[in-house]
Amino acid sequence: MNVIHKKRIRLFSVFLAAAALLMAFLLYTGVILFNNPSREIYPVRGVDVSHHQGKIDWDTLARQDIQFAYIKATEGSNFKDKNFQENFFSASRAGLRVGAYHFFSYDSSGESQYMNFISVVPLQQGMLPPVVDIEFYGAKKEHPPDRQQTKKELRILLRRLEGHYGTKALIYTTDKAYRLYIADDFYDNDIWIRSVFTEPALTDKRRWKFWQYTNREKLAGYQGREEYIDVNVFAGTEREFAAYPERPSAMP
Repeated sequence: MNVIHKKRIRLFSVFLAAAALLMAFLLYTGVILFNNPSREIYPVRGVDVSHHQGKIDWDTLARQDIQFAYIKATEGSNFKDKNFQENFFSASRAGLRVGAYHFFSYDSSGESQYMNFISVVPLQQGMLPPVVDIEFYGAKKEHPPDRQQTKKELRILLRRLEGHYGTKALIYTTDKAYRLYIADDFYDNDIWIRSVFTEPALTDKRRWKFWQYTNREKLAGYQGREEYIDVNVFAGTEREFAAYPERPSAMP
């Protein structure tokens, strides 16, 4: 192998490395997204937010092809998101359909988590079903909590939420948590799946209702410490979304 050929190989290797680094940077910063769902197939889009997005201008956010917003309300037995009330009602006034979500704690009972959620989230006509977000945090991914105990407390929480709001709660989850705790069970509850690299394919061949396709989108209208925002699609038409869920939420 002559010297010129070796130099060409080195230059090509450097070029490939630089291209890979550039692509990784563009993906990390949200300039390029792994997923870009068809707007013809999935015309209904929405965001999910928490206090991490800071002060949100919902009128601005709603003008960016967004039809719904899920707002973090609670976590575990005691945590309440400080921005929930403002986000929930301001998003409604901006013309979005709104819902509230609860971050599930493996260390709290389903009953105590239910009480925390209903202490914050009102009954409102037309609201989206409540959501229980079950995923791993801290060391739980490496040391997953007991499967049967988790399912027991989750089932209590879901049943109590249905009784209060008059509609079955959604389950938001990741692929690993789905396989461990949800697959082949909880068939009465629609699934909201997080899959930011590929289109989701649930292991038990079940169909999902919402898909969080990216956590690296940048939209105008918020000024929190988190510069990115989660974006989701609904598995259905605009007409189907307007009628979702089929049973209206209970009202006082």
